Amino acid sequence: MEKLPGAGTHLIDMELYRTFLVIAETSSFTKASELIGRTPSAVSMQIKKLESILGVAVFAREGRTVRLTPEGEALMGYARRILMLNEEAVSLFLSPEVEGEVRFGAPSDFGTRFLPNILSRFARSHPGVNVDVHLDGSPRLGELVTKGELDLVLYTARPGTALAQAGQIVFTEPLVWVGLEGGIAYERDPLPLAVSTPGCPWRRAARVALDDAQKPYRISYTSFHSAGQEAALLADLAVAPFPASVAGPPLQVLDERHGLPTIGDYHIIMAEGPRAGRATHAFAEHVEESFKELSLAPNAA
Repeated sequence: MEKLPGAGTHLIDMELYRTFLVIAETSSFTKASELIGRTPSAVSMQIKKLESILGVAVFAREGRTVRLTPEGEALMGYARRILMLNEEAVSLFLSPEVEGEVRFGAPSDFGTRFLPNILSRFARSHPGVNVDVHLDGSPRLGELVTKGELDLVLYTARPGTALAQAGQIVFTEPLVWVGLEGGIAYERDPLPLAVSTPGCPWRRAARVALDDAQKPYRISYTSFHSAGQEAALLADLAVAPFPASVAGPPLQVLDERHGLPTIGDYHIIMAEGPRAGRATHAFAEHVEESFKELSLAPNAA
């Protein structure tokens, strides 16, 4: 690793980390300056200062865009963790003490995708709040929070539906077709599907896409839990509508090249119950902030 002149041992200002992350996300000093509210020259000066402290270049210019250097990629993880820990430390001492219980609901597949990070961070910043987690299907969660049986819920919904309009959108991601790498399930006619139980927004979105494309299909495997659907994919018995962020080896994304239509996006909605108190409001703010960070991250979720 070649050192640049001016390497030192100074601490790095939080604003330098924030600017660095925005540029890394947008791949542009100009776009980053618009989001940050600084001039491009001021943003450039911040990065020069950061590189001077570290003694390495964190960005390489490619025409009108920039890309991370290997050193910049290494810094990404540290920058995110440092900002996260800084916010947690400040909130621990400056936020008013909150105690109580939050009856929280989320879809079952969120248990491994989103909840561990959300719950662990909230526990550190609000140790006096107990979170009682209830996992269920999205339509049922919407009913439970409306009735006041849950204080706060996250659920999935298709854009433009009543469920999508019943709360706050905290995250949006494409739904894609997923199958086994090198598999042939997508070639079968009618197309075999592995989906959740009736009422699942992903199941409905997949069927609408196939109906609109006039592509024959049949429901071959049904499982309330996404792990059950994934088992059918790994056996190359079906394809399934999954979030783009979970499509990794040994699974692959299937698209128009495989004769499959675009499904579209899905929303993650957050809704509070009618008797939500301080503890619920604090947890809701924490959930919203967690998804904002996720939306800014490359390869979100």
